[in-house]
Amino acid sequence: MSLEEASRQLEATIHDARVAFDCILLEELDRAHTNAITARAAVDAAEQAIRVELEKRTAEKEEADTPD
Repeated sequence: MSLEEASRQLEATIHDARVAFDCILLEELDRAHTNAITARAAVDAAEQAIRVELEKRTAEKEEADTPD
């Protein structure tokens, strides 16, 4: 995973949230529900990608700070 993947997932979140919003206005509640779920999944995926990158950078920094 990477920060680019996190960005893609957040873009997908924005799209799915907008679609869910529009569906609510159109009273298409089943479709709104589906898009709300996919938006949530995309947020979770972005959060995971960011967490992995943060852990990687923390480990690299700790390794660099450790005297040989």
